[in-house]
Amino acid sequence: MDEGKKQQIVHKAMEVFKEKGYTSASMQDIAEACGMAKGSIYKFFPSKEELFTAVFVDCHQAMFDQAREMDNSSRANALSPKERLQQNIQFQLQYMLEHYFFMFEFKELPIKDNEKFILAWKKKRAMMLAWHKDCFMEAYGPEIERCVWDIVAIYRGIFREFLTYTVQKVIALPMSALAQFIVERLDAVIHDMLRSDATPILRESLAFFNDLNPIDPLSRQQNVHSFLQAMAEKVQELAQPEPVRKELAEVLRLLQQELKQESPNRTLVHVCSTYLEANSELRPYVRQLRRMI
Repeated sequence: MDEGKKQQIVHKAMEVFKEKGYTSASMQDIAEACGMAKGSIYKFFPSKEELFTAVFVDCHQAMFDQAREMDNSSRANALSPKERLQQNIQFQLQYMLEHYFFMFEFKELPIKDNEKFILAWKKKRAMMLAWHKDCFMEAYGPEIERCVWDIVAIYRGIFREFLTYTVQKVIALPMSALAQFIVERLDAVIHDMLRSDATPILRESLAFFNDLNPIDPLSRQQNVHSFLQAMAEKVQELAQPEPVRKELAEVLRLLQQELKQESPNRTLVHVCSTYLEANSELRPYVRQLRRMI
């Protein structure tokens, strides 16, 4: 009985949030839509933040459940892995178009700072990334495993941009046609990556980080170390006299040593990075490094 009321509140709240937006929608509005007293809503959801989080979770869980049912059906109908990939992309496009508010627009709302919402969002992101990885692994086989997270990142970028254009009514294309276009473009990218034996950029341990899930200190330090190694290789390639390259390499070595410390000397880091930045070819590297540290 209580579970039925709870689901009714969640479904009605979804309609109210879509219609009025998160900020304008009130618990009173949702109570009226449910035909309940506001106090009854609070028995299930102590705050609007918790109710929105429940709607967010329900919306995404429904998508995963429907995708699973669709996948089982497509297997029963003997669709090929590539056909299932296109079907999955078409389904995701259509579902996210219909529920765009809960898929993307929340990022501009104060709810994104709510601790319970952030936990729900992290879980959703992990499930979404795993789903995308599985779709591509099934379609292309184990040969893409070493670069699968790069493929997932490229796909998500393409998907997000075209979905945004669709929401903004910039393009008017059936989702089936858009899904086919995306699959054909990705097919070309993936085959080129395999042909050229491209070096992977993303590791699995890094794929799950985002603005709502900042990278942890250890991973950040590992990234800085890898980036400094790339800078060291760049120094050796500079069209500069040998003494100049040696001096730049020594300054870079001092910077590497300092950044390994638990509490780096900010003055020394600034002096070293400023010296390196004076070299025009190293300047973009130093500016990127500053963002990383």
